[in-house]
Amino acid sequence: MGRVFGPVFVQEDDMADLRLEDVLGPIMVGPSSSHTAGALRIASMARQLLDDAPRSASFTLFGSFARTYRGHGTDRALVAGLLGLAPDDMRIRDSFALARAAGLDVSFRLDLETKVDHPNTVDVSMTDGLGQTVVARGESVGGGQARLTRIDGNRVEIAGDHNSFIVFQHDVPGVLGFITGVLGREGINIGSVNLCRSRRGGEAFNVLEVDEDVSEAVKDEIIAHPEVRRIIFMAAQGAPAVPSDDSGSLDADEAERLYPSVDVPDAASLLALARERDLGLGEAFLYREEVLQALRGGSRGAVVRYLDRVMSVMARSAGAALEGEVSSMGGLIGGEARSVTLTSGRGSALGAVFDNVPSRAAAYAMAALETNASMGRIVAAPTAGSCGVLPGVLMALDESLELGASALRDALACAAAVGYVVSRNATVSGAEGGCQAEMGTASAMAAAAAAQLLGGDPESCLTAASIALTTMLGLVCDPVGGLVEDPCQKRNAAGATNALVAAQMALAGVRATAPLDETVEAMRRVGQSLPFELRETALGGMAACPSCRARCGR
Repeated sequence: MGRVFGPVFVQEDDMADLRLEDVLGPIMVGPSSSHTAGALRIASMARQLLDDAPRSASFTLFGSFARTYRGHGTDRALVAGLLGLAPDDMRIRDSFALARAAGLDVSFRLDLETKVDHPNTVDVSMTDGLGQTVVARGESVGGGQARLTRIDGNRVEIAGDHNSFIVFQHDVPGVLGFITGVLGREGINIGSVNLCRSRRGGEAFNVLEVDEDVSEAVKDEIIAHPEVRRIIFMAAQGAPAVPSDDSGSLDADEAERLYPSVDVPDAASLLALARERDLGLGEAFLYREEVLQALRGGSRGAVVRYLDRVMSVMARSAGAALEGEVSSMGGLIGGEARSVTLTSGRGSALGAVFDNVPSRAAAYAMAALETNASMGRIVAAPTAGSCGVLPGVLMALDESLELGASALRDALACAAAVGYVVSRNATVSGAEGGCQAEMGTASAMAAAAAAQLLGGDPESCLTAASIALTTMLGLVCDPVGGLVEDPCQKRNAAGATNALVAAQMALAGVRATAPLDETVEAMRRVGQSLPFELRETALGGMAACPSCRARCGR
């Protein structure tokens, strides 16, 4: 959200409204949350800038997008976004055929020379059925989240979390006042206004973040102003709030009053909230989520239903590869999870050693990654590349302890609390912070969840998370061949077992090296220090080994 003070626009913390589904999600088709789901989100937002269905589109890929786009399904996802497909639509893998059937002509260009602000950047040049052309630049920032940063060369900041009302006008006095007056008269609340212009008296470009939909009548009134050239309404991306008649749910006024108390920016303040309300860590995060849901017209019941779906998708993603063979996009993995389960069979020497919860957690984690690598449906937790860690730990513990749906929901919420802290204060993107940002965060999330399931209090959960993240500090992102397959699958297994060990240490009273907030900050600094080659470019680390390059025909 933001505020306007005279001519100056002040942008508040753009991560403050992170929701549970932003951390435990999106529910998506693999293989990469940043390169697949995030790319789809960029194209979906860009599509809304057109007045008619797109007929042609040219994509210019920069940075990490340009180096690894085919292996991550970025090209298929971008086309799917222009076609209006959801991130979890299994037809994403067939988007090129769908585009041909829809009469949409697409092309791709790679630009490895131009310096861009973010490594996951794409320019989308679209022409619709009315002959109108719009060029948008987007950045995928990790975990399936994305933002538009330019529209027709104008700098913007549109993340898609809120409705955006975009107005092209001539820069003359009174136009903005007229626009805000019309919106205010219709009861449309304005959260922020971003103003820019080419020059005084020239072309102006305004983005108004609004809480409500804008009716056609309001649009007609605004476009009738002689100085307004064009308007666009972009609806908020993501899953809509689900209204419910659940008793005890907060109303919007009460949620507005409570919001400042749940706007917790870090682990320390989240812990304080849990203590103040005598809640577990997961319960405290669910309380925050309930307030955010109420502000969007939803309810706690909607959160419960989402968590149940998350667990269901996680279970299927981890189980499918153990039941039958899957074919990964790059052919680097497939069948490893089943092989690992064979070593834990009872009645053998290996089984005597490996028939335990950590071994089963590793196998489930590897299986989920196989599903992801074959463009199956998974839950980014917090990313697709690390999607196996949390389900691996939860499923192995549930097998052993028969936990039940309620306990698993609380564990998911506890994991989301840790993912939220990292997302808000550092990054979960491998292209920005290396694999420590993805796998380290996933392991920290799973460690906190395991600690809670095993009786830990909020302090123990945060200690487990800090220990898990500490032990993975500095882990580089070096996908062989640019594919989310190897060594990603092995690291998912390691992240799951690491989480269980971290939880055990925390419950035994072992102190973390530093509090979670300090550990997250250390991870952020380390990520900034990693060479470019070690941040998801497939240019360094294991990806540069001669045998690995040979496997990919390089």
